[in-house]
Amino acid sequence: MDATEKQILKSIDDNRERIIEFANDIYTHAELGYKEYRTGERFKSEMKKLSLSLIENLAITGAKAYLNEDKKDNCSIALLGELDALRIPTHKFANKETDGAHCCGHHAQLAGVFGAALALSVPEVADKLDGQVQFFAVPAEEYGEVEFKKSLMKEGKIKYGGGKCELIRIGAFDDVDLALAHHLNENGNTIGSGSSNGFVSKVITIKGKASHAAASPEKGINALSAATLGFQALGLNRETFRDEDSVRVHPILTKGGDLVNVVPSEAVIETLVRGKSIEAFEDASIKTDRSFKAGALALGADYRIETMPGYLPEIPQAFPEALEEAFDELTGHDYTVISEKDHKNGSTDVGDVQHLLPVLTFNTGGMEGGLHRDDFDITDEDTAYILTAKMFAISTYRLLKDGASLAKGIKSGYEPRFKNKEEYIQFMDSFNKVEEGSYR
Repeated sequence: MDATEKQILKSIDDNRERIIEFANDIYTHAELGYKEYRTGERFKSEMKKLSLSLIENLAITGAKAYLNEDKKDNCSIALLGELDALRIPTHKFANKETDGAHCCGHHAQLAGVFGAALALSVPEVADKLDGQVQFFAVPAEEYGEVEFKKSLMKEGKIKYGGGKCELIRIGAFDDVDLALAHHLNENGNTIGSGSSNGFVSKVITIKGKASHAAASPEKGINALSAATLGFQALGLNRETFRDEDSVRVHPILTKGGDLVNVVPSEAVIETLVRGKSIEAFEDASIKTDRSFKAGALALGADYRIETMPGYLPEIPQAFPEALEEAFDELTGHDYTVISEKDHKNGSTDVGDVQHLLPVLTFNTGGMEGGLHRDDFDITDEDTAYILTAKMFAISTYRLLKDGASLAKGIKSGYEPRFKNKEEYIQFMDSFNKVEEGSYR
């Protein structure tokens, strides 16, 4: 570690309690996607205390603060911290007002970004950075509450369900050359990233006909029964999904009727259709549609299938040797390197950003239980929060020192899947489809 790196580490250590307090405040006040008003305000408040210029209301609740704006033309790096939580009301720190709980550790990302901002904004350090740094709080990484997001779309507030997808659309990544991303990991500290599933999102509505459930069921059309047949047909289709495609289809029934003595006139299903490649989830999407159409046909019901773009598959990204060396020193050799052949069946909108620019990913441990589970908890605040801050800050310094030669080399050698955001938007919009039919 050189003198500047030692100063960065000292700044974070000196602010240890402040960073941990910030993390725990976010942890115990979880909010859901596109509703992260309190979380966003806390982040913005801390950035303002550092006298950083700030852009607010990005994709409703997002914000980013800028350091070294005068060096933006040389190189600009974004440190990504996600604002949202999951709806897990049984978690011990579930927010009673929102049912949200940070069982995915996004609060640790924000704490890391905040800690990095504390260290990098020290004038002697900022002077050594030959580029701009963006401390970026992004909303709605967890893809859920589809009906709520649809309401935002109808109001013209968003177009995409994923926060980074929306931020790409509105141009919030236009001034970013390279991004750093983090996640907590059940298996400890890791660097690099493999692939992950992409997906489309669906809301399927089956319309039947109400009637007295006991006196005259023959006069009704049971939408719930039609949906049940759709679930069964989907289950029988699962044997056609190839193992190597890592397909995951996991629907939930959000409405199955209004009153127990009335034949259900409407059933609503939400699902994500995931796959390792675009071709894989497109094939599974067609089979999902067919299944619920078949259920509607069998009962003589109407159907409406609304398909919306979700996330693109994550692209494997190796970690630069200089950053791996830093992580090695910071962890005391306690880390593993993710193989580019490693695949995750989950999804993240980091994949969408990777289709336009390089994103370097590292993970830290310090947790117990499981991600997206109510037994998730932080067991080591120094690993989950402080190590994360140090890695964000040291990596940024190494990328931007010496004329930002390392960052520029990564950017120049990266081949994005899309040439620009317009090409990305056109591709995403191709998944926006509504199909309606009647079997009455």
